[in-house]
Amino acid sequence: MKLKSWQLVMVAVFSQMSTGAYADHIVLDQIDVKGERIEGSTTQPNIVKAREEINKTAGGVTVVDMEQVREGRTSNFADTLGLATGVLAQSRFGAEETRLSIRGSGIQRTFHGRGIKLMQDGIPVNLADGSFDFPSIDPMATDYISVHRGANALQYGSSNLGGSVNFISRTGYTAPKFEVRTEGGSYGYYRLGLSAGGVVDDLDYFVTASKYHSDSFRDNAQQSADRLTGNVGYKINENVETRFYFGHINTDSQLSSSLTKQQLKDDPKQANVIPGQGINERDINLTRFANKTTFLFDSSKLELGAFYSKKGLFHPIGNFGDTTGVIDQETDDYGISAKYTHQSQLYGHDNTFTIGYIPTYGENDYKNYRNVNARRGALINKQSQKASNHEVFLEDRLNLTHDFAVIAGLQYTNARRQSDDELIAATGDQSYDARYSGYSPKLGVLYNLQPQVQLFANVSRSFEPPSFGELNLTISDALKAQRGTTFEVGTRGNSQFVDWDIAVYEARLDNELLQVGINGSPFATLTTNADKTIHRGLELGLTARLPLSLESRSSFLINDFKLDGDATFANNRLPGIQRSLLRSELLYRGNHLLHGFYFGPTIEWSPERYNVDFAETVYADNYFLWGLKAGQKVNAHWSWLLEGRNLANQKYAASTGISRNLNGADSATFLPGDGRTAYMGVTWTY
Repeated sequence: MKLKSWQLVMVAVFSQMSTGAYADHIVLDQIDVKGERIEGSTTQPNIVKAREEINKTAGGVTVVDMEQVREGRTSNFADTLGLATGVLAQSRFGAEETRLSIRGSGIQRTFHGRGIKLMQDGIPVNLADGSFDFPSIDPMATDYISVHRGANALQYGSSNLGGSVNFISRTGYTAPKFEVRTEGGSYGYYRLGLSAGGVVDDLDYFVTASKYHSDSFRDNAQQSADRLTGNVGYKINENVETRFYFGHINTDSQLSSSLTKQQLKDDPKQANVIPGQGINERDINLTRFANKTTFLFDSSKLELGAFYSKKGLFHPIGNFGDTTGVIDQETDDYGISAKYTHQSQLYGHDNTFTIGYIPTYGENDYKNYRNVNARRGALINKQSQKASNHEVFLEDRLNLTHDFAVIAGLQYTNARRQSDDELIAATGDQSYDARYSGYSPKLGVLYNLQPQVQLFANVSRSFEPPSFGELNLTISDALKAQRGTTFEVGTRGNSQFVDWDIAVYEARLDNELLQVGINGSPFATLTTNADKTIHRGLELGLTARLPLSLESRSSFLINDFKLDGDATFANNRLPGIQRSLLRSELLYRGNHLLHGFYFGPTIEWSPERYNVDFAETVYADNYFLWGLKAGQKVNAHWSWLLEGRNLANQKYAASTGISRNLNGADSATFLPGDGRTAYMGVTWTY
């Protein structure tokens, strides 16, 4: 049967209505329809196609719809990923700086990010050594976000513990012709974004420019950013499409200091400044170009890609010997990717085979100066650093029945971290040439219990070489790669009243990259390998459609992360991360005269205190935050929002540093969260 385009659209709309307009996860019966091709991008799938593909995964995955996120403030990763199942995103300094972790990935990393493959449009935002900076992403350019937790991110060449987070930009097919969005609120916060998109014959385009500023809740934490992001796609023919991406980001960020618990209780806004060192900063200038080209064949698909990025970092922090001061870096990162997918019959069963190769390279000109009032003083360190990664992966999905599939995969990673010391100081030659390699297999099963209910289970290995951040701050040059085995079971699905995404996992890690203190220091200032650690937890995402036009959306985490027979700290809990965290909202969604209107409370609840040192002698307190938000999509052109956060003005630690053994002494290791704040926003779309 051949259906016309409008008939195919009606099928898609009816399917959406039957599963709930606000479902985070959609599992539908397979519908084989042959007809005219629906116009759209093959390099950049829309959110409906993304959900269809992601639900073929035998493990924890999530698609975040930015239309839901835009119902509130969109300032940082806590805003965009706060309700994403299995993701811990906590603001560190109030604005864009965030602490991001999945399944305990990088929880010891108190600067930048590690343990997750962060991407925009499938293009790595990570530097070649594995670290990443949060301001590199523009939320106003994003259509949706796909999250693959753990080894479920194999298709992106990711073998680390946390998996991947991929911010997918709008295209000319999904963006409005023109849009203006502005947000403003407490402590000098504002964000203005202008975007345009469209389709001209076989070419489509999207471009957005945004400006952001915040004086921030805390002293010495002012933030600002200017961004230009876009992409241009061209259909060479009905089977070949190429898309070019570009982006430029310029950010200036002050980094407020940690406080003692008593200082936090007295005045969480305050900040400490060491005389002669000025205010800590992290200023980034980043330019990125990339291309993806997709070739469609009768039963297969070939995806080719390439990228180049240039990053400048100016980063005044405290003077600590000859290791830190003012960090000044110029980094060039580049790489290519190739992925081939083939669908066929294997012994009478549907079979999909995927193979890919992703080599990436990075060159870093690293300089370190004495910090003189947040300006460059005497040069104390200079290194030429090179990183490379070669990732080869393959995956096979065999449908033994219509409802039961077995997925097996394997990845091989070969990494190199090389640093040439070009300024030999009193500490001696700090050059090193470290090589790491490992195999990461996985095996999973996926069962469609009902047309819209899935069960899954998998076992996988993870592999994560250290970044320069660990190698530059390590006890010796013998730092090993972090490895682990993760077991996972879960279910996802939806019904008329509820959508759910639940996973339980246990990861047993060898050589986890942890920060410790040496020579009697109570603070965790250097990196070493733990012997054995255990990460286990529960990841729950829930959307419920209730009577009286109420809708509840929630994300709940339980984190049980421990040492396993450590010689000093036995089976103590790993410090610096919430043991459990609930984020939730309950909104009234109007109809008829109040069509498009929403209003209701929001909460964030950390019910248990958690330790900030390995010895478990000092704890961050539990907390409960509540707020309100409201808004309305008035018509096809106008929408507005109002949001109040932490309306009880709770004093709490949003994040903390990591210490070895504080012996119960109050220490400057707490990073306060924002107090009472309010925001408003208006969007005009043409």
